[in-house]
Amino acid sequence: MQQNHIIEANVAVVDPAKVGRTITLLVEVQVESERIDLIDAAKKNFTNAAEVQQCYYVTGESDFVLVVTVETMQEYEDLTRRLFFENKNVKHFRTVVVLNRVKVGLTVPLRRTSRDRPPRSGRG
Repeated sequence: MQQNHIIEANVAVVDPAKVGRTITLLVEVQVESERIDLIDAAKKNFTNAAEVQQCYYVTGESDFVLVVTVETMQEYEDLTRRLFFENKNVKHFRTVVVLNRVKVGLTVPLRRTSRDRPPRSGRG
C-alpha cells in the first residue's frame, strides 16, 4: 500500500488534552466569492495555521469546515482575527465548541476481498 501511495503517511495520534490543547472547535466558514484563486488562497491560509487540524472544502451553506484545537479561548480569538476577520473573502463563520471527543479516528474502513478472508471450512 505504501508503494502504491495508498498510505499517505504514518502518524502518531496525540491526545490534545494531554499536551495542553484542551479546546476543540468545529468552524464552518462561508466565503464571499468562490473564484478559484480566492478558494485556493483560503485553502492555503487554513492549512498553514498550526491550530487547524483538519480542513474540508464542502458543499452546502458553508464552504469550509475546520477542526481546530487551541489551549485557550484567547488563542482562538487571536486565530479568528488572523484567519477570518482579516480575510476580506470570509463572509461569515460559525463556531461549535466540542464538549467531548466521543470518537476520533483517521482509519478508513476497507472492503475485504476474497483473498483477505479466511478459508472456508468443509462444512455448510
